[in-house]
Amino acid sequence: MAERSTAAVDVADNDGDEPSAAQAAKATSDGVDTQNGRAADGPMPEKDGERTNTAPTAAPELHSGHKLARRYRLEECVTRVDGFSSWRAMDEKLRRAVGVHLMPADHSRARSVLAAARSSALLGDPRFVQVLDAVEENDLVYVVHEWLPDATELTALLAAGPLEAHEAYQLVSQVSQAMAAAHREGLAHLRLTPSAILRTSTGQWRIRGLAVNAALRGITSETPQRADTEAIGALLYAALTQRWPYESDAYGLTGLPKGVGLIAPDQVRAGVHRGLGELAMRALANDGATASRQEPACTTPEELSKAVSAMPRIRPPEPAFTAPPEYQHTTYQQGSYGRTSPSGVTTAQSLPVAPPPPPLQSRTGRALKWGVAALLIAALGLGSWQLADTLLERGTQKGNSGTSNSPKPGADDDNAKNEPGEPLKLSHARVLAIGGDEAVKPELAPKTIDGSTEPGWVTPQYLGYSNLGNLPGRKDGSGIVVDLGSVQNVTGFEVDLYVGGQKLQVLAAPEEASNPNSLSAFSQQLTKLEVAQKRLEATLETPVRTRYVLIHITDLPSDGEGGYRGGINEIKVLGKPS
Repeated sequence: MAERSTAAVDVADNDGDEPSAAQAAKATSDGVDTQNGRAADGPMPEKDGERTNTAPTAAPELHSGHKLARRYRLEECVTRVDGFSSWRAMDEKLRRAVGVHLMPADHSRARSVLAAARSSALLGDPRFVQVLDAVEENDLVYVVHEWLPDATELTALLAAGPLEAHEAYQLVSQVSQAMAAAHREGLAHLRLTPSAILRTSTGQWRIRGLAVNAALRGITSETPQRADTEAIGALLYAALTQRWPYESDAYGLTGLPKGVGLIAPDQVRAGVHRGLGELAMRALANDGATASRQEPACTTPEELSKAVSAMPRIRPPEPAFTAPPEYQHTTYQQGSYGRTSPSGVTTAQSLPVAPPPPPLQSRTGRALKWGVAALLIAALGLGSWQLADTLLERGTQKGNSGTSNSPKPGADDDNAKNEPGEPLKLSHARVLAIGGDEAVKPELAPKTIDGSTEPGWVTPQYLGYSNLGNLPGRKDGSGIVVDLGSVQNVTGFEVDLYVGGQKLQVLAAPEEASNPNSLSAFSQQLTKLEVAQKRLEATLETPVRTRYVLIHITDLPSDGEGGYRGGINEIKVLGKPS
């Protein structure tokens, strides 16, 4: 059985064991794999073709309160290992929490870390924790990445027990698809451990540390696709069994018994979904000894993703509703509260009760019934006469004028459809690169959904060309893709532009789209292509179901300085949450 590459270096722990709550917080917030305040796993044998380079340079000695680029204030060191440190920090410009990796500029891995961070940032896939900045400054190299306070590590989820079959299916499906997209762009992870996989509050799975985590530890591989595929198989195995599929313990999970090799998940734990168990065995390196020997092993994330898609879809479990307890009368309601009946004494409740006489049987009662009946007949006749008179009057008006005053059918429905809705929660924003060219200012895209009044995504100044430069791919422009997190009913939008006079349109991807990366992928046109004022507002006639909305700019106005410039300050998408 080939060895998994999960090598890491232990962290010096000077403070002893910490409370479990603090440990969980550190594990969740760290951008590098950590567990219990120290490295997530100890040194393990290297996989064939995988190498870990040593780095003796000490981590920079910085303290809480230190500020980078007069913007990122360090608050808490969550990892210090192998010559670099990781921090929770505050972006004082955008007033949000971020994560920061720090190392000396003369560190042997500093160049590779910068290159990996910049390559990962260009991917712009919302399924990965985004790299926001990668800078060399004042003898320091630092990488800034997203901070997800509402996300939970897979490590913490597995500490509570194995995942339910639907959750495990979503995990392997989303992670394999994301890694297949990354490898198509030439990016590998090589550190896909349980602490690198996060589940958000909306149930989406996200991956952190793409390319960066491996570069920080000097991990390389001659077969990166095979390494990442085996890692996904190990994650699925652990999710199904709450056991690590190797003999050594790791990430808070117990390993398999020594000497028995890799055994199928359903032999480790009863009740494991058979299809998912076979999928985990096909992804792991086990010399072809899969649970289903007729199925070939999966050697790339693309093959694993296709194998997941070929499986019958696993539906979420039905919610369990407990029946309310039967209503019971109390002793107070039964009339005996606080009383004791002497023996031989008959209580009032035990006496026979005579049935009440039939109502309105006297002479007065009969007269009252007849009077009420007469009033009802009179009221019915008067109402019928008024209704007939109204209908005749309307018919006459229609005969005289040829038109009817009755409201048009469906008018109320149209009014309901045209309601603008409420602002939807926006999960992510990125720049769409058209024609194969690099994205325009991708690092500024998140500022278009941060709720700030400051300028957001602003293009460079283009001299002599109003269509975002003279590169071949720029003829179709560029724009911002907004991810709603899930498919929603979009009813409108409000866009605050950097400047008026830009020619643009608003498009939406189909409901079934997943991470659209080309202009043709946005097939639903929400507004026509025209020159817009500085503020663009629109309410759709009928709601559109989509997850991805594109603000597509094709032409820029003059900036008054001999060039052309445009951009988007803030985007709000309105709708009715599905």
